[in-house]
Amino acid sequence: MTNLQSTNALRLLQAADEFHARLTGEFGAVHGLSVNEFFLLMHLERATSHRLPRVELAKRMHVSGSTVTRMVAPMEKTGLVAREVDAHDARYAFVVITGAGQTKLAEARATFDKQAGYLFQDRWKGSELEHLSALLHRLVAGSVSNLT
Repeated sequence: MTNLQSTNALRLLQAADEFHARLTGEFGAVHGLSVNEFFLLMHLERATSHRLPRVELAKRMHVSGSTVTRMVAPMEKTGLVAREVDAHDARYAFVVITGAGQTKLAEARATFDKQAGYLFQDRWKGSELEHLSALLHRLVAGSVSNLT
């Protein structure tokens, strides 16, 4: 590849894949969560009233509505999320993070933070991390799925 923009996009994808692979094993073994379930819980935690319609969750996660439905079903059974019907329109439902979901998210976030530390330790100075953070923030600014 000779195009620097394409090269950088490829490097971002490679870095994301490596980080995702690290998280996948530990999240599953330690927390019983997938990486996508972790992100779903994060979106709910940051949402107003800790709830979102399935369609909005799908949009924020860049997946289909049916994918969200398949993800939510087992999470409801284990008590991480619940279904809440709109008080004004019973046909409209929200996915809500529960207390158990918030606890699980806090535990998984500690694992996420630990793995993020491994990703950057010994490679980056503090000033470089701050600069990288600013550049990545600019890259995702305005994104509907922005979790920062």
